[in-house]
Amino acid sequence: MYQVKRISHSEFVPIRNLQYHVQVWGEPSPDKTPLVIVHGWMDVAASYQFVVDALSHEHYVIAPDWRGYGLTPSGGVDNFWFPDYLADLEFLLDHYAPNSQVDLVGHSMGGNVAMLYAGVRPERIRRLVNLEGFGLPATTPVEAPGRYAHWMDDLKKLHRGEMALKAYDTLDGVARRLMKTNPRLGADKANWLAQHWAQQNAQGQWAILGDPAHKVSHAQLYRVEEVQAIYARISMPVLMVEASDDSMGQWWKGKFTLAEHHERLKVVPQLEIARIEDAGHMLHHDQPQALAELIERFL
Repeated sequence: MYQVKRISHSEFVPIRNLQYHVQVWGEPSPDKTPLVIVHGWMDVAASYQFVVDALSHEHYVIAPDWRGYGLTPSGGVDNFWFPDYLADLEFLLDHYAPNSQVDLVGHSMGGNVAMLYAGVRPERIRRLVNLEGFGLPATTPVEAPGRYAHWMDDLKKLHRGEMALKAYDTLDGVARRLMKTNPRLGADKANWLAQHWAQQNAQGQWAILGDPAHKVSHAQLYRVEEVQAIYARISMPVLMVEASDDSMGQWWKGKFTLAEHHERLKVVPQLEIARIEDAGHMLHHDQPQALAELIERFL
């Protein structure tokens, strides 16, 4: 089992009619900029433990479980709308840093949230780190009818139980599933993560702490022009961290490439791109020490 170096504690914060679970490391201090870190799709805040442990300095770290993940409830919805993450982050910052800027780190989906939020509320962010938050392929208006139809079809599948997440008989089964998804993840980290990634249900099985409604496709198109307009308003320094594995090539099969992503990033006024070797999309698990060094150097 992985041995934790920095102990966190849980807080529950009322945010938009939800009791948001927030993992907190360290204590607030006038001389420390709060470090807010947000996780990606089907992940949890505790996933950052390895990076927090690898930091060379004591930071005040605030990491929420997004709505419908970890210990934050979903509110009974049957699909999730991306703008809600921005609003949730706004309320989170109102609670933890109402009168000061924060440093913001986001992974994957969380990286996309962080980029959009930073362009909408640039005055609230001192520095921004985006970990493999690439955005999505461009769309055209002609795709809208099919997208709405797909969304409604997915909703029917969800309500028929066809999108249910698999439950595991043992915590070890959860750990093995994590290692299958990410071959670089060692057994020690997987065993530790499993107890935060799943919870025992009434039947005695270990259920993943992610609402299956997150699997429902988005009803609206991804409008690159709108995203670009938001990116152009990101006034703080931005560090884009990419893994040596080409995640985009695996996901999109040429429909959206790393080169296209870099082209979009050209509108960001202050941008640095860094690469971590021997790492996949879950680079905060694969190379926490290298990532921690990058983040601290940039901050």
